[in-house]
Amino acid sequence: MTDAPLILGIESSCDETAAALLRGRTIVAQRIASQDDAHRIYGGVVPEIAARAHVEALAPMIEAVLAEAGVGLAEVDAIAATAGPGLIGGVMVGLVTGKALALAADKPLVAVNHLEGHALSPRLVDPDLEFPYLLLLVSGGHCQLLEVQGVGRYRRLATTIDDAVGEAFDKVAKIMGLGFPGGPAVERCAKDGNPKAFKLPRPLSGTDEPHFSFAGLKTAVLRTFQANPHAAADIAASFQAAVIDCLTDRTLKALAAAPDVTALVVAGGVASNAAIRAALTGLADARALKFVAPPGWLCTDNAAMIAWAGAERLAAGLTDGLDAPARPRWPLDPEAAPARGAGVKA
Repeated sequence: MTDAPLILGIESSCDETAAALLRGRTIVAQRIASQDDAHRIYGGVVPEIAARAHVEALAPMIEAVLAEAGVGLAEVDAIAATAGPGLIGGVMVGLVTGKALALAADKPLVAVNHLEGHALSPRLVDPDLEFPYLLLLVSGGHCQLLEVQGVGRYRRLATTIDDAVGEAFDKVAKIMGLGFPGGPAVERCAKDGNPKAFKLPRPLSGTDEPHFSFAGLKTAVLRTFQANPHAAADIAASFQAAVIDCLTDRTLKALAAAPDVTALVVAGGVASNAAIRAALTGLADARALKFVAPPGWLCTDNAAMIAWAGAERLAAGLTDGLDAPARPRWPLDPEAAPARGAGVKA
């Protein structure tokens, strides 16, 4: 698509620094820098360390992306930068950089909701995916079911009332000493285990309440591991099986509330888990729904999805001023009724 706009995407909401150039559905150039080594000794992401790493990495990364593509900033048609939600220090680094580039080059700025980046990312790899579709958004900070009705139009059907699913994976990995990042570590460990070895709870499954809960499951894993410290593989497999049951049960409930969707989509970092993908594929097949999951690298934080969300918003005439705020919280459906419980990831 040579006539499509060239979009520079910037992502810095957590612990990946990323920049990408996108034209249509073609990724012209991209860079992603992980901070896993910097945070591993702490067993989780330290916001101050993450923000400092973004400051050091972002400008050289953008220069490298432009150089690889053989273009100057003047040839870019718009700047898309994550404006939230996320760790506010990192979000500010990327958004301020995007604003500076937009001002210097006199280009439109698109302040992208990171969650919208995930929500629209399947359309980057599947041009036949049309609205509306049901999105299961599963990441370290979020666990939601949304009816994606169009660009900027989302109806939240469920959210977590305590831990996000990715957060639960990270905490379970920390409990069992599996390393960081926790999600891939638990998945690797679970491959050698028996998913029926331990009977763990499936919080809220089968209830009328539409939402998710993982705090009780995490506590059950802690107690089980304390009593069976040499059964890490079986505990990991049993935990993963419980998560899958919770996700599929809640997804079925959401599908009943969104009868017009023709596709089930999963996105976010946890969507790279192969067992979760397999279970959701089976669920979709059983209900004659199209199933779409982006490739693994597009599920984790990256700038290509931010550039794509920027392109979709630009095509819809949605751009932002230089006063666009950085936001630690930014729900996709601000009209959704509050879910019960403390620590809700809206």
